Amino acid sequence: MNNKKQNRHSTPFYRFLQHIASVIRFCMHVQIHGAENEQTEGPLIVCANHTALMDVFALGVSFRRQLMFLAKKELFSVPLIGPAIRALGAFPVDRKAGDVGAIKRSLAILENGDAMAMFPQGTRCPGVDPADTEIKYGVGMLVYRSHADVQPVFIRVKNYRYRLFRKKEVIIGKVIRYEEFGFQGGGREEYERAARLVFDRILALRNEGK
Repeated sequence: MNNKKQNRHSTPFYRFLQHIASVIRFCMHVQIHGAENEQTEGPLIVCANHTALMDVFALGVSFRRQLMFLAKKELFSVPLIGPAIRALGAFPVDRKAGDVGAIKRSLAILENGDAMAMFPQGTRCPGVDPADTEIKYGVGMLVYRSHADVQPVFIRVKNYRYRLFRKKEVIIGKVIRYEEFGFQGGGREEYERAARLVFDRILALRNEGK
């Protein structure tokens, strides 16, 4: 599939980054495993563990199609970071309240056949083994309402902390098809079970490529 079709809804800045993605990966010391697993068309939710803000950039340069990100609204007022993540396709979410607007925008992205990225942990967890962190059930609700597939990704960094010149490995797993979640009628219990399934698949990738 050609990149023009894959990135038909991408921003100009993102298309520019795609042209120099290999250079960015080299400078960021990003290595990709499982690139052949990427689902290049259709609605998709990419889910990964979350260590640092740089996870957004590591994912962005590891996928061929543009990923739209949910990011806490406070980041958009930070000089340099705010404009950068907005140009990458991020949009704000208020984590302190039920942000109906963010949910609607997420569903619109998926209904349009595009891809978005989420971190089931809901926040950055530097220095902590992802297996020891809590996860939010929002991804389960979004999967149920959108019928989108999910692509699990593990971002492997030594000691779960980003450092200058430290290697970052982006491990892309096989897609979890919507039907695999076995939704019956929705509801919190099913959303939590779906989110747990997604995060278990993420954790299962932690030793891939070693």
